[in-house]
Amino acid sequence: MTITTQIQAKPLRSMLPTVWITLASIALISCCFPQSASAWGNHTPPAYRALEVMKEISHSPPVKVETLDSFLKAEEPGIQALMAAQELWARANVDAYAPRPASLDYKANPAYTDAERRLAFFKALRIAQDSRFTLYVHPDARAGEIRAPLLSYNAVNTLPEPANVAERFIAISPGEYRSVLEVVASASSEPDYGLDINCFEDNPGDWGKTYGFGTLSFGNPAYTYSSQAPFHMGFFHESGIIYKAGPFVKRTFPLLRAHQYSSLAIFAFKTGHAYWGWRFTGMALHYVQDLTQPYHARLSPGESTPRVISANVLAMIGLPSMKQNLIVLLANRHVALEQYQSQLVRNAAKAKADTPVVLALRNSGKDAGYPAWSDAYIKDVVSRQSATYGDRIAATLIATLPAEFVNDPTQNFGSGGNVDLVGALSKIDAAQRDELDTAIAEMLGNFGSHSRNMIRGILKAAAMP
Repeated sequence: MTITTQIQAKPLRSMLPTVWITLASIALISCCFPQSASAWGNHTPPAYRALEVMKEISHSPPVKVETLDSFLKAEEPGIQALMAAQELWARANVDAYAPRPASLDYKANPAYTDAERRLAFFKALRIAQDSRFTLYVHPDARAGEIRAPLLSYNAVNTLPEPANVAERFIAISPGEYRSVLEVVASASSEPDYGLDINCFEDNPGDWGKTYGFGTLSFGNPAYTYSSQAPFHMGFFHESGIIYKAGPFVKRTFPLLRAHQYSSLAIFAFKTGHAYWGWRFTGMALHYVQDLTQPYHARLSPGESTPRVISANVLAMIGLPSMKQNLIVLLANRHVALEQYQSQLVRNAAKAKADTPVVLALRNSGKDAGYPAWSDAYIKDVVSRQSATYGDRIAATLIATLPAEFVNDPTQNFGSGGNVDLVGALSKIDAAQRDELDTAIAEMLGNFGSHSRNMIRGILKAAAMP
């Protein structure tokens, strides 16, 4: 039988669900690598630059540190009501939402031990039950040498420590005072520290089997980072045929997480727990910041729908090379974008230099040009903007970076650890390099504006000055 008759024997319409299962794995393949677990690598360094210009933060007095257990115990009845309201909001506002089982509802119980109360809180949020919530700050690299004793990586993060990790954690104690900037910027990376791991029923571990999210939306449930991806990606602006052929594409939950943590922040501010108000604010920011990265808002930036469908159809009839090449190329570009951006921001912080990406992060001139913050802002403003940007950034990466990083399917850039992309690009034409730097600066400008606008929305809802 020829290739043509094989395709005709199985109509394309009947093949579409399988086609898009494979397509989803293309978009998510880089999430299997530690260095691509989040949209912008370590969120904290760019968050410091984006938020240090906000008077709402720079003019706020230091906040008194308290444990999560202290906050939960003090406000238990109010948290019960809040988490019930969160569930109603999610059922009304999150596409393809998986309702929380009633057995997980948060119930105030003065007889709880701290550990029991914390576990009930984790269950109601449906986050990983081994989440740390350690008291810590991630210091600003621009501030210079760290003199305080450092916490171990796994005191803060439940995930395996990657090679050459850049994060540094300092322990803080209940009762001491810390600046608002370091609290919120540090917390902006926290959702990448294991909070959204293994929350689906086919993941390893126990809690996902009780959480009601069903099986993993897409990706390989055996890979740790695949289980995080549906909470940190949101494909809200694909074509209608994609949603019809693969409804699971809608099973993403960044809107849920952003609402959970932002409403907790508002509640904490209103009840006088400023430390947790700002820490939950930082955690909510993470999901907004993730969606400013085009590879978290589009299934296949830079690749046309017909090309991707063709690759999958060929794979289904025994010719997998085109599909496999696409998987590698999309993963490589995703990882390369994250690593290069992270290196630009980190190098600028160490040098205390006001580079174009730093100036873009601080630039608040565009903030007022966006609609006022609302429940629809993340989907209708942040994600739409990022999805529209996807093809441009893909083309720029291909035109600028060495081919072995972004345009050679025989090279698996994602599995090779951190590569000095800044050094590699220093050897190419300056004008060519500037095009990529300009594109990244524009995206980081969006990262900054949307972060600040979300904070303004939270403070307004909390009636904070």
